[in-house]
Amino acid sequence: MDMLSSLATDTIHWGAILFLFGLLILVIVIGVMYWVDTHQTLHTIRRNYPVVGRFRYLLEHLGEFFRQYFFAMDREERPFDRAERSWAYRAAKKVDTTIAFGSTRSLETPGDIFFVNCAFPTLDEDASLPKEICIGEFTAKKPYRTSSVVNISGMSFGALSKPAVQALSKGARKAGIWMNTGEGGLSPYHLEGGCDLVFQIGTAKYGVRDEQGNLDDDKLAKVAAHEQVRMIEIKMSQGAKPGKGGMLPGAKVTEEIAYIRGIPKGRDSISPNGHKNIKSIEDLLEMIHHVRSLTGKPVGFKMVVGDLQFFEKLCDLVHKKGLAYCPDFITIDSSDGGTGAAPQPLMDYVGMQLRESLPKVVDIVTAYGLRKYIKIISSGKLVVPGKAAWALSAGADFIVSARGFLFSLGCIQALQCNKNTCPTGITTHNPDLQKGLQAQEKSERVANYADGLLHGIGLIAHSCGVKEPRELTREHVRIIENQSRSSLFSEENPLPTVRPEFINLVGFETPANTGKMENTVNS
Repeated sequence: MDMLSSLATDTIHWGAILFLFGLLILVIVIGVMYWVDTHQTLHTIRRNYPVVGRFRYLLEHLGEFFRQYFFAMDREERPFDRAERSWAYRAAKKVDTTIAFGSTRSLETPGDIFFVNCAFPTLDEDASLPKEICIGEFTAKKPYRTSSVVNISGMSFGALSKPAVQALSKGARKAGIWMNTGEGGLSPYHLEGGCDLVFQIGTAKYGVRDEQGNLDDDKLAKVAAHEQVRMIEIKMSQGAKPGKGGMLPGAKVTEEIAYIRGIPKGRDSISPNGHKNIKSIEDLLEMIHHVRSLTGKPVGFKMVVGDLQFFEKLCDLVHKKGLAYCPDFITIDSSDGGTGAAPQPLMDYVGMQLRESLPKVVDIVTAYGLRKYIKIISSGKLVVPGKAAWALSAGADFIVSARGFLFSLGCIQALQCNKNTCPTGITTHNPDLQKGLQAQEKSERVANYADGLLHGIGLIAHSCGVKEPRELTREHVRIIENQSRSSLFSEENPLPTVRPEFINLVGFETPANTGKMENTVNS
């Protein structure tokens, strides 16, 4: 007992000394902070409220995380609200995606849409699988045939981590969809999964550039020689940052990424604002012709729409130059599209939203009689079935999504993509953070999400009385005007007929692999 009593006394004695010592250190630290705050001139709050003012920065930082879990309602968050993310998570996990009691989505917001259900919906036994579409049928030596509807949009290795690219590639193969490489070049991890690939040529021409940053034909031919590389996409602009090239912080430019891109290790990877060799519509068509002649594969371009006259002039010039200069596809990105890093002014204020741009571009291509030659790919926040189904009804042939598939990998919308600190390991090259992302397991969720999104689109299509998603048209959509009135999409924005001067045109070829000639351009 004496020993225990002595031990307790010593513990209390030394504990009191340590407490007083810690208290003294705290007082000294607070004193130093007080002195620094009252003498610094950069921060008004800290100068007026020394020490206490520092908590503002801590609380502001923590608020990013607490709002998501405790304060924001299901339909309040941006860029994706909790209801949309939850659907994506459940679809990826292949668990129940139904909800109860009633919709939390506002069903009376002017400008929003709803689908027109049919009195006689399509029965399961009458439904059909999506039809196969051929891209480059009339121009490319090796056209691309696919029945996929939902595909993975451009995200480069560098912006994404190695396990993220591996998971997406393997998942795309399982789902039977394509994956866009993004502008960062073709990595072994894109090829590893065995999926179909769309190789993207950005303004910096990463992976296919010479030392001066110009297109290297030999490197491009080598990339296109891969059987998995099915198409080539020339990236003109991106929805989140039109007029600005890709931005990859130096902290994310590892030795491997630098080698694949052909740039120095550890330096910020900043792509030019535009292609140095494309400064006009004619330059763009010449580039399309050159790349297609070199690779033999379908070639198109991606952009966020600004000036609609651009597409009028492009279609007109295609008729003047001939089908050999016609793009095989156009990817329309939305101004609210995503990115790993972009200047806020461009992200917030530049470019046209998909809701306006997609039908307008489809209308122009149709009016010029080029719709059968140019396929339309739609991109921009199409992560849930309703939004994707709308894009198909507006005239898109394919849907591509980036952030939807990031949600399938486990993205929690932490908004850390540009800092190499992504907590889920998706957009970081920190091995400690990447270890939680197991590519094989996540690839199953990627495939599940693709299947779930297509299934959801199919539910809407069947409710509207059509057999498969691509049969959705503008007549199946109504636009809300106010609480008691809506109008048909087809009445507000009717699909035009082919202009008379473009109905019978000579000199356009039939499928490139037939070698025969076609005398007319059909709508």
